[in-house]
This record gives sequence, structure tokens and C-alpha cells, in this order.
Amino acid sequence: MNAPLSLAITLDVEEEGLFSGRYPRTPPGVANVAELRRLEFIPREFGYPLTLLTTYPVAQNPAAREVLRYWQGEYGAEIGAHLHPWNTPPFWDLPYPEPVPAARLPLALLGAKLGTLTACLQEAFHITPRSFRMGRFDWSPDLLNLLPRFGYRVDSSMVPLTQKVGGPRHFLAPSDPFWLKSPNASGPPLLEVPVTMVPVWPRAPRLVHLFTSLFPPRLGEAMRSWFPYVGAAGIHPAWFPFVSMRLAVSLHRRRGGRVLTLFLHSTDLLPGASPQASTAEAVNRLVAKIRTFLTWLGKTGPVRGVTQSHLYETLAQQRAAGPGPASLEEAALLSFPQSAA
Repeated sequence: MNAPLSLAITLDVEEEGLFSGRYPRTPPGVANVAELRRLEFIPREFGYPLTLLTTYPVAQNPAAREVLRYWQGEYGAEIGAHLHPWNTPPFWDLPYPEPVPAARLPLALLGAKLGTLTACLQEAFHITPRSFRMGRFDWSPDLLNLLPRFGYRVDSSMVPLTQKVGGPRHFLAPSDPFWLKSPNASGPPLLEVPVTMVPVWPRAPRLVHLFTSLFPPRLGEAMRSWFPYVGAAGIHPAWFPFVSMRLAVSLHRRRGGRVLTLFLHSTDLLPGASPQASTAEAVNRLVAKIRTFLTWLGKTGPVRGVTQSHLYETLAQQRAAGPGPASLEEAALLSFPQSAA
């Protein structure tokens, strides 16, 4: 009998135009949010709640707000935050092109933008948002201090086994959730819930990281950027074929994984709004793949659908009860700091 798995289905609910290579302060629109209706079968048929990580342009739009309020009231969806700094005020003139990496944003500006988004979500949905994902998965160490200050308890900005040249360093991050504790913070630790990516060969990431670290930094990062194409499997339907999604679950279970985090852009549901959904037929295939995957997943063993905040509450209670032989703290200490060095 397979051990129970928790499944967090997360969507970046965002504006259109993000795959054009331009990052305007005024986006072209948020019509894609209405297409969330395509996913109503998930809570209706499977009973899995969604975590809707929402950008400022979406939260500002009356029609989009009504769609999310419907999901919030009808299906118990969690509304969280998804920060796109390039279109979230305030705006400063910086000597960098957009999108400015989070690590280059002045701390005061990053904090002000996070405050704007948080206040907008509070006003629009009458909630205190607890879950967060940085736009473009652009994790910055500054977030470790900022997020708890604004009441956030969960971050989901890390994608294990991925590396962009000049980007965040979380190649060796664990595949399961782990705790992040800032030495400068006095409050509770932040729960990192990475999107699920697992290595096909368990020792490969450390060997690849060790080998590529022998090269100049930019070259090493470029070499690591190819790893997901040859050595990783994930459960993200717009990124991976069904066979890879099945492989990721099987490997994660076999290695003692307890949490699956599925990721999707809301723009993947609007024909022409993302490269993975260029036509109506492509969107239909994507939605069908999600249904097929969830059907298969339920047959492999017990699966509990969770929002990210519910996951935090469960794991925080376990943490308070005392560390066990496979505690999340141990996973963080043993597996994560090497990738952030």
C-alpha cells in the first residue's frame, strides 16, 4: 500500500502578454482569468482545492475579482499572492531593463511592492494572504525576511533542478517542502513548497552541480540549465508529457516524498495566451491531460488535496510535536544550503 500523498494544485493567476518578451507597467488584459472555468472539474470530480496565486493587475480588475471570489466561495480556493514587480506599484526609475531581477531591486522598493499587492488582495478578497510565489520563480534571499513581515507563511518560488544563467540558485533544493529560517527574523520560519521536480537518477544533481562548479560561474549555470531536459521529471502539465508526470510521481513516492505541487499558468487556459496553449485544440489537450493525470494519480494510492495554507498548518503542527527521523528541518539543512552558496 502506497503512503498517502498531499497534492497542492497551484495556479499563477496573471495577466496576458507575459510571453511576448515585453514587460509593460500596463498589461494588455486579464481575459484569461475567466477560463478558470475549464478547471472546475478538479474540485467537483476529485475534491481537490486550488491555490490561486494572484497578481496585482488581476486583483485590480473587477471582472477577474468576481471570478476568483466565485472560486473562493464555491470551491474553497485559497487566494495567495504572485508578485510581478514590473507592473506592481510603486515604480522607481532603475538603471536596468525589465524584468529587473529581484536581487537587484532595492529592499525598500521590493517591500513596498509586496505591501501594495498584499493590501490589494486584502481589500479585494477580505483575506490575509498566506501563500506567495515570486514572478518568474525569481527567488531572492530578501524575501526570507520580507514575507513573514507581511504575514506570509508559505513560499512556492523554487523549482528544484533548474538554473537560469544569472538567476536564483536553487538547483539542489529538495523536492519536498522544507523550512527556511532567517537568522535575522524572530518570527516563525517560512515553509518553502517547491514545485515538484525530481531527478531521474538520484545522485545526478549533486554530481552535475559539483562538476559544473569547476567552470566559470556563467558557464556552469548554462550547463546546469540543460539538466531538466535530460535528467528531471515533473508533474507540470504544460511542461512535461504524461509519461514524465507519471514517472515523477512514482520516483517521488519511492524516495519517501510526501507532497506533490502541481503548477500551471492561468494563461495556459486561453488559446494564444501562452506558447503551450497556442490554439484551442492545444488548450483542450492540456485540460484533458490534467484530468487523465488526476484520474491515474487517484488509482496509485491515497491522495489528499490541500491548499498551501492547509499544508502549512499540517506541517507546522508536526514540527511543533518534535522532529522525527525525516523532519523537514533535516531536509533543509542537508540539501538546500549547498545550492545557495
